[in-house]
Amino acid sequence: MTYESQKVALKYFVISAIFFGLQVVVGLLLVSKYIWPDPLIGFLPFNTARAIHTNLLVVWMIFGFMGGTYYIVPEESGTELFSKKLANLQFYLLLLGGLVGVVGFLFGWTAGRPLLELPVELKWAIVIVALIFIFNVFLTMIRTKKWTAIQGMLLGGIVMLAVMWLFGIPFFKNLTLDYYYWWWVIHLWVEGAWELIAASLMAFVLLKITGVDRQVIEKWLYVEVALVLITGIIGTGHHYYWIGTPNYWLWWGGIFSALEPLPILFMVFDTLNQVRHRKLEVTNRLALYWAVGCAIFHFIGAGVWGFAHTLPFVNRWTHGTQVTASHGHMAFFGAYAMVILTVIYYALPKLKGLEQFNQKRGFWVFWITTISVAVMGLAFGVAGVIQSYMWRGLGMDFLTVQGFMRPWFMIVLFGGLGLFTGVIIYIIDVLSLATKKSQ
Repeated sequence: MTYESQKVALKYFVISAIFFGLQVVVGLLLVSKYIWPDPLIGFLPFNTARAIHTNLLVVWMIFGFMGGTYYIVPEESGTELFSKKLANLQFYLLLLGGLVGVVGFLFGWTAGRPLLELPVELKWAIVIVALIFIFNVFLTMIRTKKWTAIQGMLLGGIVMLAVMWLFGIPFFKNLTLDYYYWWWVIHLWVEGAWELIAASLMAFVLLKITGVDRQVIEKWLYVEVALVLITGIIGTGHHYYWIGTPNYWLWWGGIFSALEPLPILFMVFDTLNQVRHRKLEVTNRLALYWAVGCAIFHFIGAGVWGFAHTLPFVNRWTHGTQVTASHGHMAFFGAYAMVILTVIYYALPKLKGLEQFNQKRGFWVFWITTISVAVMGLAFGVAGVIQSYMWRGLGMDFLTVQGFMRPWFMIVLFGGLGLFTGVIIYIIDVLSLATKKSQ
């Protein structure tokens, strides 16, 4: 660790891991509802459990992104964080908002819009948290002697994170108009702002663990900016099939959205090529494994799966089926979960002053979680193909089709239990590293 203020990231990392575990627990309940007669229906019906599951996903990843940013910014800027007090205030406000939102769902306190179920009051509270975040990061960065591409992209991603969120606050009576802007949050927030932040975090970690020239990594950041501005915006169109927008959105959106994962994939493998040719030594091989795994899983889950699913002649049948769940689980895990774990497994040992640490448990986490998510993704995909063919193709009754899908949901449950095991080991590992005495 270079700067004392980087320690504010520690609590973000710990809470991120715990909320990750809670999200997986609720996910296990959700898949069990596809197999058995709706367990806990009186306490947690499907719609409530789904809202908790997806919002926990957002909360734990935001904690991970913010923690990673607060670790990186002082080091990239060459100065202490502008205000540790603001960073701590922001943490507690976000934690309180997340807990209130999740508990509120249990009592029916919801805006009712899928994936944006948080009440308007909490959405404005998140805006305040985002403004504190931008303010703190920006005032730290302006004190830097030399701006870097990592700083620029990270700041751009954070600002975009706040701006895109604003489109999820108003509600439009016209359903087509409402869903048009709804996708600006669901797609451009996640596949625009999050992509920029994730690429910045990944670039920083690769730079530190490999020692390659900064120019090698930063050139792919410029490509990422271009692709987010081009493919990210145009790619929004692949969501517009069902809301009455012009036909041209379908093909442009379906094709361009598949290009988004390419810069991170090329960044990682270009870096590995430099490491191999220059015979550079990598001491934190665990972080490198997560980085490489992220590039591959991101490309498959977001790129290959996304491309196959979003082409108009396919999306016509698969939109809103379990094929979407397959793509979503694999894409989120590869594109963002693995980036956050890459950053945490790099930064946590540094925060505790550990030049060497036992990486065995982290490797168990890597293999168990990646294999489990792959099993879940493939099983969801098969279930989705069955659903698309029998329900939308043959016109069979929806509930009858669910019976044919049940064996594949059993496999999803098996994969989910594996993921739960891996995440429990991950939480134990994070808590173990976080509570070690600094050296």
